[in-house]
Amino acid sequence: MKKMILSVAAAVSAVFPVVAQQVKFDDWFFDRTMRYDYYHAGDRKTEVCYFDELKEEPYWAGSKVSLIDTTGYGGQYFRIVDTATGTEIYSRGYCTLFNEWQSTEEADSVMRAYPESVVFPYPKRPCRIEIYGRSSKGRFEKRMSQTIDPESYFVSRFSPRYETFEVAYGGNPAHCLDIVLLPEGYSASERGKFERACREFADAFAGYEPYKSNFGRISIRAVWAPSEEAGVTVPGERVWKRTACGAVFYTFGSERYQTVADFQILRDMAAHVPYDYIYVLSNTAKYGGGGIFNFYGISAAGHPSRTAKIYLHEFGHLLLGLGDEYVDPTTFDGMYDRKVEPWEPNLTTLADFDAKFWKSMIADGVPVPTPDTDEYDDTVGVFEGGGYMARDVYRPWRNCLMNNLHKTESFCPVCTEAINLYIFFICKLAVERRAALKGGATAFQ
Repeated sequence: MKKMILSVAAAVSAVFPVVAQQVKFDDWFFDRTMRYDYYHAGDRKTEVCYFDELKEEPYWAGSKVSLIDTTGYGGQYFRIVDTATGTEIYSRGYCTLFNEWQSTEEADSVMRAYPESVVFPYPKRPCRIEIYGRSSKGRFEKRMSQTIDPESYFVSRFSPRYETFEVAYGGNPAHCLDIVLLPEGYSASERGKFERACREFADAFAGYEPYKSNFGRISIRAVWAPSEEAGVTVPGERVWKRTACGAVFYTFGSERYQTVADFQILRDMAAHVPYDYIYVLSNTAKYGGGGIFNFYGISAAGHPSRTAKIYLHEFGHLLLGLGDEYVDPTTFDGMYDRKVEPWEPNLTTLADFDAKFWKSMIADGVPVPTPDTDEYDDTVGVFEGGGYMARDVYRPWRNCLMNNLHKTESFCPVCTEAINLYIFFICKLAVERRAALKGGATAFQ
């Protein structure tokens, strides 16, 4: 007999449990964004954050209901605390390129620094930002703390530089998933090509579940920032281009991993529109890209056959930190400690599998771990091989868009449920959220 899948209300409560601590937006914030820029530096064993600059951006597109992050997602975490009362008024988990670099061999002998930033609603009163990093044992440890005066004349103001246009409109930014698309490697004469790529990106989300069912609450906007040269940088082929975002392939020696080292450049472009998530469309047919939770996503906009699937795969990383479900030990073999339960909702080491909502989706009689055989096709289980590791890290489905883009056309039930829950968390109106938590909502519509 198949076990019951968690109801929306039960799943939200189980995955994001601390609802009572949410605060009222208008009590603490103005309807615009404060941006905290810093440098993330160190090596494999050390990690330091250095303050750079405070900036004001004109729009706040994030939730005005789910201000306190109760998900537990992310390798990093920051929170904003009101100075006078000690009240936590905003928090979010996220990941960074620096933390991925820490798992590479280079980090054993080299010190590096990456420009990073976090954003939050503009505070009405003095506050404190605290930035945390997740330890090797899975616990968050404070990396830095700094007092912020929102009335300081050193908070720089936004100056628009680029044109923008709308690709898809889902409604009020406070209740939508707002995506901004940025162009990488499109010359001044290629605006039409970029606009077509933006429409293809929107079509991917309108055509694949679970985004298809949620498309009415997704807004997609674009910023037109042309590059000096057309094309992209591919160091392994000795190709270097002067581009708007400065993206490169061969990140950490991985031929298909394309990233942007200077995240602050992307923030400067994205600030022209309301946004929750930044996605860079790369003017290339070369397969590859990257996605980092609550950071940014990037991928080829011109791949001849799998562009849409690449968008969806990388956005899974960006939106809620879905882990890669394939094996690639030459790249990031040291990213997962077998004795620590991964925070990603679709990976487990079985160190604390009871904490995963996906356990309730496994049918009675399905063995855990689950043999990776045809008998268990289309079955939620616990299959060995994931998080780049062939042993001791497990995924919930044999083939999913987070695993193999050649063999499947969809996300697995576990990733689908995780995406739905997260969209619910960041998009729902307060009244809808309360109804769901009381059992009044049964589906995402």
